[in-house]
Amino acid sequence: MIRYFYRKPGWVRMEFVTPHSGAVLVYSPDTQRARLWPFGLHHWPTLDLSPDNPMLRGPQGHRVDRSDVGVLLADVVALRARGRIAFVGDARVAGRSAVELEVVGATDSPAGHARRFRIWLADDTLFPLRADSFDANGSLIESVDMSDAQIDVPFPERLFTP
Repeated sequence: MIRYFYRKPGWVRMEFVTPHSGAVLVYSPDTQRARLWPFGLHHWPTLDLSPDNPMLRGPQGHRVDRSDVGVLLADVVALRARGRIAFVGDARVAGRSAVELEVVGATDSPAGHARRFRIWLADDTLFPLRADSFDANGSLIESVDMSDAQIDVPFPERLFTP
């Protein structure tokens, strides 16, 4: 589990609960660098890394500088542009009313990328509450749960500049 904080135009802070309990990462769009405290904020060592550093890439190759909801939605829209979208039905996610959609890309979508998404959008805000991505064989690549997300939370400046 990761506590994820985002502020426009691309500031990211991740506080790791599991795995790597206590680790903190802050990405600055100004410097296009990430600072990582593997043993907790302000504990030695502090690493200054590029967002394409293998230490910062997730198991699916995700980069910290492309980790926000906007990137997810852009991927869904790009897949839809060469495929189709279908209404699956009304749903409940973490007690909230949602609409479930399935987006399926064309068979010639680039290999290694998601070929299908199932996405649940909150009825009241259309914010994604959950997104599952699948490969060309129909195997689950990853599931992202954003049902606890809070929108338009004011963050103190120091949250992103420790």
